[in-house]
Amino acid sequence: MTDTTSTPATRSTSQHFVSREPWDPYVADKLTPEQEKYYMAGQWKLMWWRFRRHRPAVISAAFLALMYLSIVICEWIAPYDLHTRHAKYIFAPPQGVHLFHDGKFMGPFVYGLKIGRDMDTLQRVYQPDHSQPQKLRFFCSGERYEFWGLVEGTFHFVCPPENGSFFLLGTDRLGRDMLSRIVYAARISLTIGIIGIVLSFTLALVLGGLAGYYGGWVDLVVQRVTEILKSFPHLPLWLALSAALPVTWSPLLIYFGITLILALLDWPSLGRAVRSKLLSLREEDYALAAQMMGAKPARIIGRHLLPGFMSHLIASATLSIPSMILAETALSFLGLGLRPPITSWGVLLNEATDINVVAVNWWLMFPVVPVILVILAYQFMGDGMRDAADPYA
Repeated sequence: MTDTTSTPATRSTSQHFVSREPWDPYVADKLTPEQEKYYMAGQWKLMWWRFRRHRPAVISAAFLALMYLSIVICEWIAPYDLHTRHAKYIFAPPQGVHLFHDGKFMGPFVYGLKIGRDMDTLQRVYQPDHSQPQKLRFFCSGERYEFWGLVEGTFHFVCPPENGSFFLLGTDRLGRDMLSRIVYAARISLTIGIIGIVLSFTLALVLGGLAGYYGGWVDLVVQRVTEILKSFPHLPLWLALSAALPVTWSPLLIYFGITLILALLDWPSLGRAVRSKLLSLREEDYALAAQMMGAKPARIIGRHLLPGFMSHLIASATLSIPSMILAETALSFLGLGLRPPITSWGVLLNEATDINVVAVNWWLMFPVVPVILVILAYQFMGDGMRDAADPYA
């Protein structure tokens, strides 16, 4: 007869095995909420998370956003109109903004300018008149303007004092306020890069996409055109094409002509990147499946192939914008780009080509400051976007 009595140790062991839950093979691989959020995120969200960790790129993007916001409301920011002349204040130096006068707080104000004459050089000499503090006006009614050439207005963020002057960055040879001209010139210099990259981006996607998808003679023709364009030195070609623009054209046609020239010479590098990527992606299973289902080439390229590396293209396009801004600035500086009455940063720098003028009136070089800041901001933001678009980051 078998003894069914069990010892306490045996009973506890048997109860332990009986009460134990079945082993779940997925318990060890269960994701935390943070991990699940990461692994379920889309491509653009991952790019945004990586981009946010690049502090210089984020700061640069914020700076560029402010710059492009300023071109929308430049009439409100500029204290004077673009073409307003102050014949009394030719080559006036920058006026500093002060807060205290004789130890008392007065708020933002400037000192008036006393005008004299250097009898040795016969040049005007300006001295601040410390006996006449002139308070600045904010959110005020000032010079009349046409907002974007459509609506008349007089509102300004800052206005010169009553019966006084306010030249924060000095004036030029005609007595025009340099700050106002730099603010207005940003509208031209910044938009020419955006419009140019849109045209260049479109050409690169169309021609590079056709060459990469079809191959054969289409690829051969596009590649030869690309090599011919890249074989020419860019600066002499820019100069030749810009000089060929008729002088009888209106300023608006000159603007779009320069933009088109920059776009036509910039697309080959981006087009090659599109072509090489499509050559590899067109053999993927999803592309072949779409082709077998009867999808047209335009749909396959636009809906299946291009989105796979669009992040890389956007980063590359961001790095191309500063080259267009620099190209326009260089052409206008040499007198072969935009011409007055259109005002860009390059046009303003063209007025500072005389070394004697610059040595005496150094504030004429101020337009180079926004050019440097914008180029650096685009470079930092482009580096951040390129790192964020890297799938192996």
